[in-house]
Formats: sequence, C-alpha cells, structure tokens
Amino acid sequence: MKSAPTQTLSNSPVPTRLISLDVLRGITIAFMIAVNTPGDGEHSFWAMKHADWNGFTPTDLVFPAFLFIVGVSIVFSFESRLRHGETRISIFLHTLRRAIILFLLGLVVNGFPFFHLTSLRIYGVLQRIAVCFLCASALYLWERRASSKAAILTALLLGYWVLLRWVPVPGFGLPGRDIPLLDKDANLVAWFDRIIMPAQRLLGGTRDPEGLLSDLPALGTTLFGMLTGIWLRTERTLQEKIAGILAGGVSLVVLGQIWNHWLPINKNMWTSSYVLYTAGWTLLALALCFWAIEIRGWKRGWTGPWLIFGMNAITAYVFSELLASTLDAIDINLGEDTLSLHRFLFQKVFAPIGNLSIASLLYSICFVLICAIPVAILYRRKIFIKI
Repeated sequence: MKSAPTQTLSNSPVPTRLISLDVLRGITIAFMIAVNTPGDGEHSFWAMKHADWNGFTPTDLVFPAFLFIVGVSIVFSFESRLRHGETRISIFLHTLRRAIILFLLGLVVNGFPFFHLTSLRIYGVLQRIAVCFLCASALYLWERRASSKAAILTALLLGYWVLLRWVPVPGFGLPGRDIPLLDKDANLVAWFDRIIMPAQRLLGGTRDPEGLLSDLPALGTTLFGMLTGIWLRTERTLQEKIAGILAGGVSLVVLGQIWNHWLPINKNMWTSSYVLYTAGWTLLALALCFWAIEIRGWKRGWTGPWLIFGMNAITAYVFSELLASTLDAIDINLGEDTLSLHRFLFQKVFAPIGNLSIASLLYSICFVLICAIPVAILYRRKIFIKI
C-alpha cells in the first residue's frame, strides 16, 4: 500500500498526473460493477446489458475502456519511474509481479466461495487485464516510440481479421463460405479455446469471451491507450491535445462502423472493428473529462465520487465480485421455495416497485453504493492499494 502521488498538472504542457484519467477510470469501474450486478438481468434496460452477439450497447464499452486506461497509465507511470532513476529491468520485474497477482486474483474471483477446482474457469476479466498489462508494459519498456506501437497495433488488428476471415476452422470449414462469419461456436477463437481447455472451464461451455486468441486484439485496445498517453505527454498545448483526442475519437468511431460491414462489431470475440469503435468512444469520453477538469478546472464536488472508485479500481472490482458471489451463494429458505440472498433482496425490496427494469437498475445502484463504502474509507485515509 502506498499514498497516491499528488494529482496536479505541472506548469509545463506535459502533465505529471491527470485527474481526468482517474475520474474516467472511476466512472468506468462504477459502471462495470453496475452492469455486472443487475437485480434481474432479464428485465434490465437495453443499455445495461451486453449485445447478445454482433452489435453494441453502452455496456460493451466498459471493459475496453478500462484496458484503454491501463495503456494510458503505463506511459505516465513508467516515464515517472524512469525519470526517477529506476531501471527498465526493475520496472519489468515489478510489472511481472503485479501481473501474476492480478491473474491469481482473477482465479480467486472465479472460484469464490466454493472453489471447485475441477471446473475452475481459468480465463476472466482480471486475467485479461494481467496479460494485456504485462505485454503492453514489455513493449513500452522495449521501445518507447509511438511509431513502433502503431505498427504493432496495425499488425494485431489486421492479423486477427485474417485469422477470423480467411483461416479455415478445423472440422467446420472456411468462414464466409462453408460457415457463417463469426458463428458463435464454429469460429477459430472458440475452436482454439476448446483445444486447450475442457468445456467445464469455459464460461460458455463451447467458448469463452476472454479466450486466449482474443487477447491479441485486446492488447490492441491497450496499445490505443498507450498511444494516447504518448500524445498527452508531448509538448503541445492542452488545447492542441484535446483537439487531437477529439479528432482521433471521431475518426475511430467512423472507421469502426465502416469495418463493421466486413467484420461485425462483436465484444465476445473482441473483433478488430470493435477495437476501433470502442477506442473511439473512449477517446471521446476522455476528451470530455479532460476538457472539464484539465482545461476548465472543474475539479470540486462532482469528481470526488469517481476518484474514490478510480484510485482503488481493482480493489473495488474484486470486492464487488466477491460480494456478488456471496449474495448468490447464501440461500434463504421460504418453506416450499428457496431463493438466493440476491434474489430474495430483489424480490422483497426492489420488485414491489412495480417496473422490473427500474427495480433492477435501483438494485444495481444500491450495490454500487455499498461497494463504494470500503474504497471511500481507503480514499479518506489516503490508502491506495497498488496490486
């Protein structure tokens, strides 16, 4: 545990820390907790649910936005540490340790509270963050120029497109000719997951949304964040920086929609078009926070709740997942019926409101507020847990 560095901008155009990035991280993690814990998922509003397969909802922006922010943070953190005399080897070893801890925390989240080891899911949200964080960090420590990151990003997105579109799926055939492009089970990503993992370790039984091959484009999302971090650390004025972010955001949203005609936007497979589209929307969200906080100076009042989540984001996420699993694991006996504590609370406290969609949303909001309590205590005591 350590105290957070001062959250201020330096007098030069190159910021030492961006409050806007911490705020955006807090908004992202709070929204992630909300959409992960609906009162009744079946009746949740459209915006609070993932797209069933191809397509996009606001919920589909949450995970890539967090990975994007990881990429931005790598640049600011590593440049600060290098400036203070740390070696690249020491930074990498520390990064490796953090990635291992994140991966293990992901296994804990997947297994809690019963830890059925024979069916424990290996993939997961924290596991993907760990992989992308480690790989992106290694790439930045190896070579810090934007051009190399742009080249790797391009290769990842085009290469993944080739894999999905023009590589035959063993036992099924060529996508777009013998089988539908991005068929739910007959695709190369799902096939590869079934080869290396037994069905009981895959979230969908036949596939997993955080599968191994789709880590490649997810790394691309992180590299988009890294390129943004490099841009924000240039000597340009704040106005020039926000103009670049806005231009990049609009361009990527448009390019993602164009690519969608040949390779559908799909969160479950993390398609290349999805990477462009979500990076564009994240840039636009960052531009809004950057304008309000770094340029206009609107830092008081409204930023507080988001900083509480943003400064202990992983802690908030892990707490929310463990709490949700606990509520699902505790059974309430009602005579002829048995409900989980989650279902019991929803039916007895929230469902009587009448509109189940509103009731489900209110449950999510209350859950987020409960998760805010431990991180608010940490924030008040200036304790920031850095995994």
